[in-house]
Amino acid sequence: MRSETPAPACKLAFVMALAMTGLFAAPAWAGPDNLRESLFGQHPAAGRSQSPPVARYVSQEGDVFVLDRSQNRPLLKFQDSPEVWALKPQPAPRGDIIYKNDLGEPVLRATRLGGLTLFTPDRPGGTAAALAGGGPALRLPVLGPQQLLERLAQASARATRAARRLIPFEADASPASSALVADAALVTSEAVIRMSKRPGGLALIARFSKVKLVEGHKPGASVQQGVMRITITPDDGLAGRPSSDRIMAAAGGR
Repeated sequence: MRSETPAPACKLAFVMALAMTGLFAAPAWAGPDNLRESLFGQHPAAGRSQSPPVARYVSQEGDVFVLDRSQNRPLLKFQDSPEVWALKPQPAPRGDIIYKNDLGEPVLRATRLGGLTLFTPDRPGGTAAALAGGGPALRLPVLGPQQLLERLAQASARATRAARRLIPFEADASPASSALVADAALVTSEAVIRMSKRPGGLALIARFSKVKLVEGHKPGASVQQGVMRITITPDDGLAGRPSSDRIMAAAGGR
């Protein structure tokens, strides 16, 4: 995407009822490859092509997701969700690797033999996942001022519909942080939508009347004096903003 002329840092406040759009277009996928090489990046055996560091997987329950290991932090995105999850790999017994979210909860477990297990709220004990293909890396888009306005308006509209009342989004943004601000706004609206579908969720959403996105030294989420405060760290890319799970936890929804 072509970048636009940078604009000075500005304070933005928007409330619009716009249709929802996603940040990531659906990619086209290559053919299947070796799972073990894709997970651990090992050199391929003679006569075998090396699998890409970005790959698509399908669980036994039908969950389709992309695992991107091409960047400093592994990233995961489910096909049916606009959110990208930044994961933290940690060593586990028998040489396995556990990928955790920003709440320290396991999301994936990879074995040295090439097995992959996906953990979801519906399957806390895990379900096996199989390699289905390769694809492009998950990246933040380059956004100009007008595009940022649209993304914030869309996030506000999504949250407003889910909460059944007005939830404005306010942000301090600069050219360097605009893409992450837009993504954090999207993830926040996703958290509001998820909470609204749970018993007692609307009461939790009622704890805040607006969302404010600011830059800081560490990503986080908190509710203070009726404001859902989302802190981002642009230098960390997609790992520099809280996940929808962490935002829900800040609101008391987990």
